[in-house]
Amino acid sequence: MDPVRVGVIGVGKMGERHCRVYSNLRDATFVGLADLDEPRAREIASNYGTEYFANHKDLLREVDAVTIATTTRAHFSLAMDALNANVDILVEKPLTQTVEQGEELVAAAISQDRIAQMGHIERFNPAYVELKNVIENFAEAGMQLIGLNFRRLSPFDTSNVDVDVVKDLMIHDLDLVSDLCGRSLADIRAWGRSTTTDSVDQAWANLSFQGGPVAQLIASRITEQKVRSVEVTVDGAYIEADLLGKTLTIHRRTLPKYDKAKYQQESIIERIHVPMDEPLLLEQRHFVECVQHRRPNRVPATDGLYALKLAQEIANQIGDGSARSTAESLSRRLAANE
Repeated sequence: MDPVRVGVIGVGKMGERHCRVYSNLRDATFVGLADLDEPRAREIASNYGTEYFANHKDLLREVDAVTIATTTRAHFSLAMDALNANVDILVEKPLTQTVEQGEELVAAAISQDRIAQMGHIERFNPAYVELKNVIENFAEAGMQLIGLNFRRLSPFDTSNVDVDVVKDLMIHDLDLVSDLCGRSLADIRAWGRSTTTDSVDQAWANLSFQGGPVAQLIASRITEQKVRSVEVTVDGAYIEADLLGKTLTIHRRTLPKYDKAKYQQESIIERIHVPMDEPLLLEQRHFVECVQHRRPNRVPATDGLYALKLAQEIANQIGDGSARSTAESLSRRLAANE
Protein backbone atom coordinates (compact mmCIF):
# COMPACT_ATOMS: atom_id res chain seq x y z
CA MET A 1 0.00 0.00 0.00
CA ASP A 2 1.32 3.45 -0.93
CA PRO A 3 2.43 5.75 1.90
CA VAL A 4 0.13 8.61 2.86
CA ARG A 5 1.30 11.98 1.55
CA VAL A 6 1.13 14.38 4.50
CA GLY A 7 1.71 18.07 5.13
CA VAL A 8 1.61 20.62 7.93
CA ILE A 9 0.00 24.06 7.86
CA GLY A 10 1.35 26.26 10.63
CA VAL A 11 4.82 25.63 12.01
CA GLY A 12 4.82 27.32 15.38
CA LYS A 13 5.93 25.35 18.43
CA MET A 14 3.32 22.59 18.04
CA GLY A 15 3.40 22.58 14.25
CA GLU A 16 7.16 22.00 14.25
CA ARG A 17 6.64 18.96 16.47
CA HIS A 18 4.21 17.56 13.90
CA CYS A 19 6.90 18.11 11.26
CA ARG A 20 9.45 16.19 13.32
CA VAL A 21 7.17 13.19 13.77
CA TYR A 22 5.92 13.12 10.17
CA SER A 23 9.49 13.22 8.85
CA ASN A 24 10.20 9.91 10.64
CA LEU A 25 6.82 8.23 10.40
CA ARG A 26 6.56 4.93 8.62
CA ASP A 27 3.75 4.74 6.04
CA ALA A 28 3.89 8.52 5.54
CA THR A 29 5.70 10.76 3.07
CA PHE A 30 6.22 14.27 4.44
CA VAL A 31 5.52 16.34 1.33
CA GLY A 32 5.81 19.84 2.72
CA LEU A 33 4.67 22.63 4.99
CA ALA A 34 3.09 26.07 4.75
CA ASP A 35 3.29 29.07 7.05
CA LEU A 36 3.01 32.86 6.75
CA ASP A 37 6.43 33.30 8.40
CA GLU A 38 8.51 32.40 5.34
CA PRO A 39 12.03 32.59 6.87
CA ARG A 40 11.08 30.32 9.77
CA ALA A 41 9.11 27.96 7.53
CA ARG A 42 11.97 27.61 5.07
CA GLU A 43 14.37 26.85 7.92
CA ILE A 44 12.09 24.15 9.32
CA ALA A 45 11.52 22.68 5.85
CA SER A 46 15.28 22.46 5.43
CA ASN A 47 15.70 20.86 8.86
CA TYR A 48 13.24 18.09 8.04
CA GLY A 49 14.11 17.59 4.38
CA THR A 50 10.81 18.75 2.96
CA GLU A 51 9.42 21.56 0.78
CA TYR A 52 8.10 24.98 1.74
CA PHE A 53 4.84 26.14 0.11
CA ALA A 54 4.11 29.86 0.17
CA ASN A 55 0.42 29.17 -0.50
CA HIS A 56 -1.30 26.46 1.56
CA LYS A 57 -3.63 25.68 -1.37
CA ASP A 58 -0.62 24.59 -3.42
CA LEU A 59 0.32 22.22 -0.59
CA LEU A 60 -3.22 20.83 -0.45
CA ARG A 61 -2.98 19.81 -4.11
CA GLU A 62 -0.01 17.56 -3.27
CA VAL A 63 -1.16 15.73 -0.13
CA ASP A 64 -3.69 13.17 1.08
CA ALA A 65 -3.80 14.49 4.64
CA VAL A 66 -2.71 17.56 6.55
CA THR A 67 -2.20 18.76 10.11
CA ILE A 68 -3.55 22.24 10.84
CA ALA A 69 -1.57 23.80 13.68
CA THR A 70 -2.03 27.52 13.14
CA THR A 71 -3.57 30.07 15.50
CA THR A 72 -7.15 29.16 16.40
CA ARG A 73 -8.80 31.90 14.36
CA ALA A 74 -7.43 30.34 11.14
CA HIS A 75 -8.52 26.75 11.85
CA PHE A 76 -11.94 26.97 10.26
CA SER A 77 -11.00 28.50 6.90
CA LEU A 78 -7.93 26.26 6.49
CA ALA A 79 -9.81 23.10 7.45
CA MET A 80 -12.61 23.94 5.02
CA ASP A 81 -10.05 24.53 2.26
CA ALA A 82 -8.58 21.11 2.98
CA LEU A 83 -11.94 19.34 2.99
CA ASN A 84 -12.92 21.04 -0.26
CA ALA A 85 -9.64 19.76 -1.74
CA ASN A 86 -10.58 16.19 -0.65
CA VAL A 87 -7.81 16.17 1.97
CA ASP A 88 -8.22 14.50 5.38
CA ILE A 89 -7.45 16.70 8.38
CA LEU A 90 -5.95 16.59 11.86
CA VAL A 91 -6.79 19.86 13.61
CA GLU A 92 -5.00 21.06 16.73
CA LYS A 93 -7.20 22.14 19.63
CA PRO A 94 -9.49 23.94 19.92
CA LEU A 95 -11.31 22.75 16.81
CA THR A 96 -12.41 26.24 15.76
CA GLN A 97 -12.79 29.69 17.24
CA THR A 98 -16.57 29.42 17.62
CA VAL A 99 -19.08 26.64 18.15
CA GLU A 100 -20.94 27.69 14.98
CA GLN A 101 -17.77 27.23 12.92
CA GLY A 102 -17.20 23.85 14.54
CA GLU A 103 -20.70 22.68 13.66
CA GLU A 104 -20.24 23.73 10.03
CA LEU A 105 -16.84 22.04 9.85
CA VAL A 106 -18.10 18.77 11.31
CA ALA A 107 -21.08 18.75 8.95
CA ALA A 108 -18.77 19.31 5.96
CA ALA A 109 -16.43 16.48 6.98
CA ILE A 110 -19.34 14.08 7.39
CA SER A 111 -21.03 15.05 4.11
CA GLN A 112 -17.74 14.74 2.19
CA ASP A 113 -16.81 11.47 3.92
CA ARG A 114 -13.42 12.85 5.01
CA ILE A 115 -11.47 11.82 8.09
CA ALA A 116 -11.36 14.70 10.54
CA GLN A 117 -9.29 13.98 13.64
CA MET A 118 -9.17 16.24 16.68
CA GLY A 119 -5.74 17.00 18.13
CA HIS A 120 -6.62 16.05 21.70
CA ILE A 121 -3.22 14.50 22.26
CA GLU A 122 -3.89 13.36 25.83
CA ARG A 123 -6.14 10.60 24.49
CA PHE A 124 -2.93 8.99 23.25
CA ASN A 125 -0.93 9.59 26.43
CA PRO A 126 0.02 6.09 27.68
CA ALA A 127 -0.68 7.13 31.27
CA TYR A 128 -4.23 8.13 30.32
CA VAL A 129 -4.75 4.97 28.25
CA GLU A 130 -3.76 2.83 31.25
CA LEU A 131 -5.91 4.96 33.58
CA LYS A 132 -8.95 4.40 31.38
CA ASN A 133 -8.25 0.64 31.30
CA VAL A 134 -8.04 0.54 35.11
CA ILE A 135 -11.31 2.46 35.52
CA GLU A 136 -13.07 0.17 33.05
CA ASN A 137 -11.74 -2.92 34.85
CA PHE A 138 -12.99 -1.57 38.17
CA ALA A 139 -16.40 -0.85 36.63
CA GLU A 140 -16.62 -4.44 35.38
CA ALA A 141 -15.89 -5.56 38.95
CA GLY A 142 -18.75 -3.42 40.24
CA MET A 143 -16.55 -0.67 41.72
CA GLN A 144 -18.44 2.59 41.14
CA LEU A 145 -16.72 5.72 39.82
CA ILE A 146 -17.32 8.47 42.40
CA GLY A 147 -15.15 11.50 41.62
CA LEU A 148 -12.37 12.88 39.44
CA ASN A 149 -9.95 15.77 39.95
CA PHE A 150 -8.05 17.25 37.01
CA ARG A 151 -5.21 19.76 37.38
CA ARG A 152 -3.57 21.32 34.32
CA LEU A 153 -1.17 24.10 35.31
CA SER A 154 1.50 25.94 33.33
CA PRO A 155 3.84 28.92 33.67
CA PHE A 156 2.69 31.92 31.68
CA ASP A 157 5.70 32.00 29.35
CA THR A 158 4.87 28.55 27.95
CA SER A 159 1.18 29.23 27.31
CA ASN A 160 -0.79 29.97 24.18
CA VAL A 161 -2.56 33.30 24.67
CA ASP A 162 -4.61 33.55 21.46
CA VAL A 163 -7.49 31.97 23.44
CA ASP A 164 -8.43 31.94 27.12
CA VAL A 165 -7.13 29.27 29.50
CA VAL A 166 -10.37 27.28 29.18
CA LYS A 167 -9.92 26.74 25.43
CA ASP A 168 -6.14 26.50 25.70
CA LEU A 169 -5.65 24.11 28.64
CA MET A 170 -8.89 23.03 30.31
CA ILE A 171 -10.32 21.82 27.01
CA HIS A 172 -7.98 18.82 27.16
CA ASP A 173 -9.51 17.68 30.44
CA LEU A 174 -13.04 18.47 29.28
CA ASP A 175 -12.38 15.98 26.50
CA LEU A 176 -10.93 13.41 28.92
CA VAL A 177 -13.78 13.67 31.41
CA SER A 178 -16.28 13.27 28.56
CA ASP A 179 -14.37 10.22 27.34
CA LEU A 180 -14.44 8.68 30.82
CA CYS A 181 -17.91 9.71 32.01
CA GLY A 182 -19.98 10.18 28.87
CA ARG A 183 -22.20 13.14 28.04
CA SER A 184 -25.07 12.83 30.51
CA LEU A 185 -24.26 16.09 32.28
CA ALA A 186 -26.55 17.25 35.07
CA ASP A 187 -24.83 20.45 36.14
CA ILE A 188 -21.85 22.73 35.46
CA ARG A 189 -20.54 25.42 37.78
CA ALA A 190 -17.56 27.55 36.77
CA TRP A 191 -15.43 30.41 38.03
CA GLY A 192 -12.39 32.20 36.66
CA ARG A 193 -9.98 35.08 37.01
CA SER A 194 -8.01 37.31 34.65
CA THR A 195 -4.64 38.34 36.04
CA THR A 196 -2.08 38.60 33.28
CA THR A 197 -4.12 38.99 30.07
CA ASP A 198 -7.51 40.43 29.16
CA SER A 199 -9.00 36.93 29.04
CA VAL A 200 -9.35 34.26 31.74
CA ASP A 201 -5.97 33.02 32.99
CA GLN A 202 -7.14 30.65 35.73
CA ALA A 203 -10.40 28.72 35.77
CA TRP A 204 -12.24 26.27 37.98
CA ALA A 205 -15.15 24.07 36.91
CA ASN A 206 -17.30 21.45 38.61
CA LEU A 207 -19.19 18.99 36.42
CA SER A 208 -21.73 16.51 37.76
CA PHE A 209 -23.18 13.65 35.75
CA GLN A 210 -26.68 12.23 35.99
CA GLY A 211 -26.53 9.25 38.31
CA GLY A 212 -22.75 9.34 38.13
CA PRO A 213 -19.57 10.99 39.35
CA VAL A 214 -18.58 14.57 40.03
CA ALA A 215 -15.52 16.05 38.32
CA GLN A 216 -13.48 19.04 39.46
CA LEU A 217 -11.20 20.76 36.94
CA ILE A 218 -8.64 23.51 37.43
CA ALA A 219 -6.61 25.09 34.64
CA SER A 220 -4.05 27.84 35.06
CA ARG A 221 -1.40 29.50 32.92
CA ILE A 222 0.01 31.61 35.75
CA THR A 223 1.62 28.97 37.96
CA GLU A 224 5.35 28.42 38.38
CA GLN A 225 5.07 24.68 37.92
CA LYS A 226 3.84 22.55 35.06
CA VAL A 227 1.31 19.97 36.24
CA ARG A 228 -0.85 17.49 34.36
CA SER A 229 -2.58 15.23 36.86
CA VAL A 230 -5.75 13.19 37.24
CA GLU A 231 -6.96 11.79 40.55
CA VAL A 232 -9.83 9.31 40.54
CA THR A 233 -11.90 7.95 43.41
CA VAL A 234 -13.78 4.70 42.93
CA ASP A 235 -15.58 2.62 45.50
CA GLY A 236 -12.65 0.82 47.12
CA ALA A 237 -9.66 2.51 45.48
CA TYR A 238 -7.96 5.83 44.80
CA ILE A 239 -5.97 6.31 41.56
CA GLU A 240 -3.30 8.91 40.80
CA ALA A 241 -2.18 9.53 37.22
CA ASP A 242 0.70 11.86 36.31
CA LEU A 243 0.27 12.58 32.61
CA LEU A 244 3.62 14.37 32.44
CA GLY A 245 5.71 11.83 34.33
CA LYS A 246 3.65 8.97 32.86
CA THR A 247 3.04 7.21 36.16
CA LEU A 248 -0.07 5.51 37.49
CA THR A 249 -0.60 4.48 41.11
CA ILE A 250 -3.53 2.71 42.77
CA HIS A 251 -4.15 2.96 46.51
CA ARG A 252 -6.36 0.45 48.28
CA ARG A 253 -7.15 0.27 51.97
CA THR A 254 -7.21 -3.08 53.76
CA LEU A 255 -8.31 -4.18 57.21
CA PRO A 256 -5.50 -3.93 59.76
CA LYS A 257 -3.64 -7.22 60.27
CA TYR A 258 -1.25 -8.11 63.05
CA ASP A 259 1.24 -10.93 63.28
CA LYS A 260 3.27 -12.00 66.30
CA ALA A 261 5.70 -9.14 65.69
CA LYS A 262 2.78 -6.71 65.79
CA TYR A 263 3.23 -5.84 62.12
CA GLN A 264 0.30 -3.85 60.75
CA GLN A 265 -0.67 -3.46 57.09
CA GLU A 266 -3.39 -0.92 56.40
CA SER A 267 -3.00 -0.14 52.69
CA ILE A 268 -1.73 -1.52 49.40
CA ILE A 269 -0.07 0.60 46.72
CA GLU A 270 0.06 -0.71 43.16
CA ARG A 271 2.25 0.95 40.57
CA ILE A 272 0.97 0.20 37.08
CA HIS A 273 3.47 -0.13 34.24
CA VAL A 274 3.05 2.68 31.74
CA PRO A 275 4.80 2.48 28.32
CA MET A 276 7.00 5.49 27.56
CA ASP A 277 5.74 6.01 24.01
CA GLU A 278 5.44 9.61 22.78
CA PRO A 279 1.76 10.67 22.61
CA LEU A 280 2.26 12.77 19.46
CA LEU A 281 3.82 9.81 17.66
CA LEU A 282 0.88 7.61 18.65
CA GLU A 283 -1.59 10.32 17.61
CA GLN A 284 -0.08 10.84 14.16
CA ARG A 285 0.42 7.13 13.57
CA HIS A 286 -3.28 6.59 14.28
CA PHE A 287 -4.23 9.44 11.94
CA VAL A 288 -2.11 8.05 9.10
CA GLU A 289 -3.52 4.54 9.62
CA CYS A 290 -7.08 5.88 9.50
CA VAL A 291 -6.34 7.76 6.28
CA GLN A 292 -4.55 4.83 4.69
CA HIS A 293 -7.15 2.19 5.59
CA ARG A 294 -10.25 4.46 5.79
CA ARG A 295 -10.89 3.36 9.37
CA PRO A 296 -13.11 5.11 11.93
CA ASN A 297 -11.12 7.63 13.94
CA ARG A 298 -10.59 7.30 17.70
CA VAL A 299 -10.82 11.05 18.36
CA PRO A 300 -13.15 12.43 15.68
CA ALA A 301 -13.89 16.10 15.18
CA THR A 302 -17.31 15.50 16.76
CA ASP A 303 -15.49 14.94 20.06
CA GLY A 304 -13.58 18.17 19.52
CA LEU A 305 -16.84 19.99 18.89
CA TYR A 306 -18.36 18.65 22.11
CA ALA A 307 -15.31 19.72 24.13
CA LEU A 308 -15.50 23.15 22.49
CA LYS A 309 -19.17 23.44 23.50
CA LEU A 310 -18.28 22.61 27.09
CA ALA A 311 -15.43 25.12 27.03
CA GLN A 312 -17.73 27.80 25.64
CA GLU A 313 -20.36 27.02 28.28
CA ILE A 314 -17.76 27.46 31.02
CA ALA A 315 -16.35 30.63 29.44
CA ASN A 316 -19.87 32.08 29.19
CA GLN A 317 -20.56 31.37 32.85
CA ILE A 318 -17.31 33.04 33.88
CA GLY A 319 -17.97 35.99 31.60
CA ASP A 320 -21.49 36.77 32.80
CA GLY A 321 -20.85 35.90 36.43
CA SER A 322 -23.26 32.97 36.43
CA ALA A 323 -21.96 29.90 38.22
CA ARG A 324 -24.46 27.30 37.14
CA SER A 325 -26.05 25.54 34.17
CA THR A 326 -28.98 23.20 34.73
CA ALA A 327 -29.36 19.79 33.15
CA GLU A 328 -32.22 21.00 30.93
CA SER A 329 -30.34 24.00 29.57
CA LEU A 330 -27.15 21.97 29.10
CA SER A 331 -28.96 19.27 27.16
CA ARG A 332 -30.42 21.85 24.82
CA ARG A 333 -27.11 23.61 24.13
CA LEU A 334 -24.84 20.58 23.86
CA ALA A 335 -27.04 18.22 21.85
CA ALA A 336 -27.01 19.83 18.40
CA ASN A 337 -24.65 18.65 15.65
CA GLU A 338 -22.57 16.24 17.74
